[in-house]
Amino acid sequence: MNLSPTRPCWLTFDCYGTLIQWDEGLLDCVRDLLQRKGRTDLDVDRFITVYDRHEHRLEQTPPHRSFAEISRLSMSLTLEELGMPFEPEDGERLIRRIGQMPPFPEVVATLQWLKTQGFMLCIVSNTDDDIIAGNVAQLGGCIDRVITAQQAQAYKPNHQLFQHAHAQLGVGIDDVLHICASPHLDLEAAKGMGFRCVWIDRGTQRKPLPDYTPDATLPDLAKVPDYLRSRGWVNE
Repeated sequence: MNLSPTRPCWLTFDCYGTLIQWDEGLLDCVRDLLQRKGRTDLDVDRFITVYDRHEHRLEQTPPHRSFAEISRLSMSLTLEELGMPFEPEDGERLIRRIGQMPPFPEVVATLQWLKTQGFMLCIVSNTDDDIIAGNVAQLGGCIDRVITAQQAQAYKPNHQLFQHAHAQLGVGIDDVLHICASPHLDLEAAKGMGFRCVWIDRGTQRKPLPDYTPDATLPDLAKVPDYLRSRGWVNE
């Protein structure tokens, strides 16, 4: 099969929710927290909704803060809003848990296959270098580059993070295919910047953007090879 002239040389990935089991890990962390606080009556989803609201607001509010600092402050604000005391260890437990979150079952094998096909693989993530290191260590040595909000001093959907990533990789938007699970962070940036994007819809509560259609929508990473075959971008 002849390769399409538009074959991307780099595949970039969102990390949490795309490669790493973010929702599952966060649910476990919050359940543990509420049990320690004696508030098992509180709905876990409500807690996460409040936490997400504070986290996303802080990510877009100057001055730029590290993801660890945002996590601590978001946890403090969430507990305060829901009528619970905040202890410093509450934030540290969350930060440690993030770095320990494992990949989805199909991820490592898919990344290994992508490497055999000659693609370069990069993570572009709203996090700090030291936090994501624990997650990357679980990805089978497949990742060639990791670009973080810490490096770019900006969080998605701010274009600055993707512009920094493309500059570091030495590529233009036509050289990249981005693969992600977050509509309001990654798809929003893809809509504004025009880079190609595959949305991994794992059946969560996240909804697609009403005014943007990604290049493909797939249920998990295991379907990425079939999509690449359909585009004529692999030799098999």
